Amino acid sequence: MAKRPDVFPHPLLLLSLLLLLAGRGAYCRLISTSAVADEEDQLISDGVTRGGAARSDPFLLLRRSAGYSRLFSAEECEQTYGFLPCTTTVVGNLFLVLAYGFLMFKAATYLSTGSELLLEILGPGIVGGLFLPILGALPDAMLILVSGLSGSKETAQNQVLIGMGLLAGSTVMLLTLLWGSCVVVGKCDLSENSTSIDSQDTKGFSLFGSGISTDLQTSYSARIMAISIVPFIIVQLPKIFKFPSGQRLAILFALIASVALVLSYCLYQIFQPWIQRRRLAYAKHKHVISGILRHAQMQSLGRLLDDNGNANEGVIRKLFHRLDLNSDGIISSYELRALIIGIQFEEIDLDRDDAVDKVMLEFDTSHNACIEEDEFVGGIKKWLDEAKRTVVTSGAFSKKFLHDFHMKTKEEHNMLIDKSDEAVESIANPTWICFKAILLLLLGTVIAAVFADPLVDAVDNFSLATNIPSFFISFIAMPLATNSSEAVSAIIFASRKKQRTSSLTFSEIYGGVTMNNTLCLAIFLALVYLRHLTWDFSAEVLIILVVCIVMGLFTSFRTTFPLWTCSIAYLLYPLSLVIVYVLDFVFGWS
Repeated sequence: MAKRPDVFPHPLLLLSLLLLLAGRGAYCRLISTSAVADEEDQLISDGVTRGGAARSDPFLLLRRSAGYSRLFSAEECEQTYGFLPCTTTVVGNLFLVLAYGFLMFKAATYLSTGSELLLEILGPGIVGGLFLPILGALPDAMLILVSGLSGSKETAQNQVLIGMGLLAGSTVMLLTLLWGSCVVVGKCDLSENSTSIDSQDTKGFSLFGSGISTDLQTSYSARIMAISIVPFIIVQLPKIFKFPSGQRLAILFALIASVALVLSYCLYQIFQPWIQRRRLAYAKHKHVISGILRHAQMQSLGRLLDDNGNANEGVIRKLFHRLDLNSDGIISSYELRALIIGIQFEEIDLDRDDAVDKVMLEFDTSHNACIEEDEFVGGIKKWLDEAKRTVVTSGAFSKKFLHDFHMKTKEEHNMLIDKSDEAVESIANPTWICFKAILLLLLGTVIAAVFADPLVDAVDNFSLATNIPSFFISFIAMPLATNSSEAVSAIIFASRKKQRTSSLTFSEIYGGVTMNNTLCLAIFLALVYLRHLTWDFSAEVLIILVVCIVMGLFTSFRTTFPLWTCSIAYLLYPLSLVIVYVLDFVFGWS
């Protein structure tokens, strides 16, 4: 693994903290007061009289415009925690949004770096499967939590829209802007069989000649991501079927489903090495099956499948008698082992004894430690059905069909092998690295916990000052603060232009979306349920469903993505904003 530079608090972080603390001591006095009510139409006074009384100060009284007041003139505001700076002006709130956003960005950076350092020391398992996904979603979760936790019910109902904006914006940004950018920077030349060639990028921006390839494991992550939208569908059922009295019950069911999916996903991450080994073993077994079928086809005994795709039982029985070396009417494990050795599976690391045991277990339905003729016919027919499901044909089951099946199983096997392209380095001074990782995790958690509420207040105040709906501000701006660190890392990793790094990059994207759709949604639903808030987020949920379903279906059943596919991802981002605006402000959904 590449060595990371030391990560300590950035000078800008310390400067931002000092500015925010210094801001609470900044007070001002008015140079001059506003004109009286009966002089509101005057742009400038004579500096002598005011309301019929002479003035003692020789200053001109300038009238402020409404636009100037919104931008610079501060009114009384409520300080977060009673001491952090606050303002009601556009410029002031813009500064606070940027300052607090930068602090949340640093919190996310510290959490990400600390998690990776801890993973280096402790390895995968409970740490990598349970704690790290939760820590990665912690900044978003904190912001969503505080958006509806403080203040009265009316305040929470108003501010919780910021949490929904962050939830939707983070998911949409990951699957659109970041996904498309990773395709662009990670593109390589595509070979004749539509797989990317590592580190070869000679075709420029060819829409069909360049692109990226991922392994099968990445497509499984995309399917899990697609499944994670189930709670969104559950919570919208009362709206769909116009049953408003069941909305609170639907929120509870969706909350339970979200928690269950979070736990299931974490358990999947914990036991993923075991699942990976099992998939690899299945791929090897499937490759043995295809090798035996191809070997039988090459024995010139006839075609195993007729033109209609039906099994040719006569040819299968001929094959049985060919394999029955001593003509005793059964195929023993010794004869089966001789067949597998004769086929010579040099291209995969095959345990022949294990392969014999698995084939015998699948064929020997009578459990008498040998394969009888009828058992052999039934097993071959089942394998041929598997071949027909695996290989897409145009209706012609020629001899090349079984060759294609064999090559397909070899490709699946190779894609499941862990082809790590980085040398594993021994970790020097693990105690110090573990201490630094824990320190970074604590620092990131504290910053996220302390400044999440001020950021939500600043976004809400900025929305009031500019009359821009808080959803759009949180949808566009806040994901940049909480996800920019991961986004930069993903783009840098994808730029290595290798299938392995592309697979890991896109797996991380799908994993981030899955945690948004489960953990972050669970927190949001808990807020709505416990504080008895109104569920009025149909337009926002719709764009999450649209983006997740489109990208989920698009990425779950393919492993190669030509360059043109990034245009689909990019177009979904502005489309999401348009959908929310039209549904909320034209059709009045919210």
